[in-house]
Amino acid sequence: MRKQELDYLLNKMLDSQDEVSDLNITVGKPFQVESAGELKTVDLEPAFPKLTPFQSETFALSLIDRDRRLTEILIKQGSCDMSYELPGKARFRVNVFSQRGNYSTVLRKLETRVPTCQEMNLPEVFLDIAEERNGLVLFTGATGTGKTTSLATILNEINEQRSVHIITLEDPVEFQHTHKEATFNQRELGIDFSSFATGLRSALREAPKVILVGEMRDRETVEIGMSAAETGHLVFTTLHTSDAGQTINRILGMFSTEEEHQVRVRLADTIRWIVCQRLLPKVGGGRVAAFEILKTNLRVKDTILNGETEGRTFQEIIDAGTAFGMTTFDGYIIELYKDGLITEETALAYASVKGVVGRGIDSVKSSRGEATSDISKLEIDREYGKKRKKW
Repeated sequence: MRKQELDYLLNKMLDSQDEVSDLNITVGKPFQVESAGELKTVDLEPAFPKLTPFQSETFALSLIDRDRRLTEILIKQGSCDMSYELPGKARFRVNVFSQRGNYSTVLRKLETRVPTCQEMNLPEVFLDIAEERNGLVLFTGATGTGKTTSLATILNEINEQRSVHIITLEDPVEFQHTHKEATFNQRELGIDFSSFATGLRSALREAPKVILVGEMRDRETVEIGMSAAETGHLVFTTLHTSDAGQTINRILGMFSTEEEHQVRVRLADTIRWIVCQRLLPKVGGGRVAAFEILKTNLRVKDTILNGETEGRTFQEIIDAGTAFGMTTFDGYIIELYKDGLITEETALAYASVKGVVGRGIDSVKSSRGEATSDISKLEIDREYGKKRKKW
C-alpha cells in the first residue's frame, strides 16, 4: 500500500466521527474508530464489511514501512510500537500486534497542542505537583485513561514557570513540548535509546532537573528511577495499576523477598505523589476523568514501610487527608455527580465501594430536595402494640 493510500484511509477514519480517539483495524471486522469510548464502523467507498488477513497485514506493514528494527521486534515479541504522522492533520501512537496468526493495528490519536491544567479542569493539586523539586511522582491507571495527558499538563506548568532542563523518555513521543522557560529534550524508544533502563541511566549524565519515564516496565528501570529521585531529580513515571496500594505492591513485586525491606525504605523516602486515573462516560457525550490522589506524609511513609493493616490502609489515609489535597475515587465520583457531569448509573458502575457512593448520591439528592427512595405512601401504624377489643 502506498503512503498516499494509507493517508487517505486514515483521513477518512478521522473524519467519520467527532472526537475520535483510536483507530482499530482487526480481521473479520470493518474499519472502526473509537469515539466517546465506543467503537463505531467507518463507511468507506468501496465498502469493507470484513477485513481479510491480507488487508490487515498490508495495512500494518505499510505503517512499519520496511523498518528492520520494528519488523524484528514484531516477529520476536508479537507486537511493536511506533509513531506515525498524518501531515497537517494528526499524529498517532501505533501498536501492531499478532492475534491467531493475523495482524491487527490500533492507532491512538495524539493531541497536537499541550493542554493546560485549567483547560482540562484538573484538580488544583496538580499545580502543587508541578512545584515539587525532587522525588518520585507516579501516575497510574489502565491504558487509555489519560495518564500521558495529565503528565503533559504538569510538564507544561513547569515549562511555563521554571528554567530547568527536562528530559523525557517516551514510547513514542506523544506531546511535543516547545522550549519556554525550560529546556526540553524528548527522546523516543527505539530511535534515541534501546530501553527505558538504558535511557534513564544515560539521562542521569545529561544534567536534567526533571525526568519523565514513559513507563516503569521492569525492576532495573524502577531501581534507576528511585536512584534518580534519591539524588535530587524530580522523576515522573506511569504504572498500569488501579489504586495506591496496588501501585506499591506492584513495585515491591519486582524485587525479591530479601530486598523488600530496603525497597520499602527507598520508596518511603522518594515517593511524593501517587495519582490514579479512570475515564467515565460524560453526560451529553465524551468522557471525564476521575482521580484518586495520595500525597506523602508521615502516615503514608509508615504504611509504605510496614505495609497495610486493619485500621491503617492507604484508602483510610486518603479519606483523612482531603484537607491536604488527597481524594479517593469514590469521593471524586460523588463530586462529578454533584456537578452534573455523570449520571447516577455511571457513578455506581465505576465506584470502588458502591455503598459509599450510594450514600454520597443520596446526600446530594437530599440537599437538592430530591427523593432518595421510590417507596411512597408510608403511614404510621397507630394501632401497633394496642390490645384489640374482643367481641
